[in-house]
Amino acid sequence: MSIYVGNLPYEVTEQELNEVFSDYGTVKRVTIPVDRETGKVRGFGFVEMETESDESPAIEALDGAEWMGRELRVNKARPRSENNNRNRGRGDRERF
Repeated sequence: MSIYVGNLPYEVTEQELNEVFSDYGTVKRVTIPVDRETGKVRGFGFVEMETESDESPAIEALDGAEWMGRELRVNKARPRSENNNRNRGRGDRERF
């Protein structure tokens, strides 16, 4: 399971986010999506921890915490299929 991290500063790097979460356990992967057109960070990211038991302490400690001048929003990420289904309808309407 992944952790969603919202309200990230636009200048954040994957390495910096990795360092913050590594205080709570082993980080397997960090992903920070970028806008396709501008190439800029979109303001959110995902962190995958080595074990699920590392996730809860990280979420509890970092949700609402101020980091790099921003108040982080941290919670369990929703499964990818839920996000895709929600966005699929918008794309269909825009094409017509």
